Amino acid sequence: MPIKAPGKRYCKRLQHSKVFGHGAHGHKSGNADVLITPLVDMFVIIVLFLIANFSATGEVLMMTKDIQLPEATNVKEVEMHPVVMVSGDEVSISGTVVGRVQDLVKEEYLNIPALEEKLRDMKKQFEDLHSMAEGNTNAFKGDVNIQAHKDVEFAIIKRVMFSCASAGYNNINFATLQKGEAGAAEPTAAATP
Repeated sequence: MPIKAPGKRYCKRLQHSKVFGHGAHGHKSGNADVLITPLVDMFVIIVLFLIANFSATGEVLMMTKDIQLPEATNVKEVEMHPVVMVSGDEVSISGTVVGRVQDLVKEEYLNIPALEEKLRDMKKQFEDLHSMAEGNTNAFKGDVNIQAHKDVEFAIIKRVMFSCASAGYNNINFATLQKGEAGAAEPTAAATP
């Protein structure tokens, strides 16, 4: 191995350059060094951005344009429970349409069978998931949120409430907009027990 005279030594990339190194030959190397540090920095920034913008609680209610919530003054914060959405056209739960309002007005019985069946399935899933837990901290409490348009007939809301109670969901909360002090409704959702 030859002995090199002391002096400036450049990195591999610069050793073959015309300005710094001995590479005045004019040919380029086929190998390229990958710079890991900027790549890691970029991924760290992306991860921090995603963590800062990620909501751990998620959206409890999905606000849609066809449902205008009523206003209320005596409210509490909405908690994460199954949400039954009642618009002017349809009744749905978890994105699944269980009935059309036009058909529900014509029927004479009090419950909505499809809604009741879906709620019972959700209750069974909850109980199956929490059956292995030690203690009753995760016991089924029967909470449900109803998000209804403010102009929907009470007969439909009554049928939804009856179906919820028949399926074992006895703690019914209604999603409303919290009325501000000046009389204007704030766009935050709240539950009215």
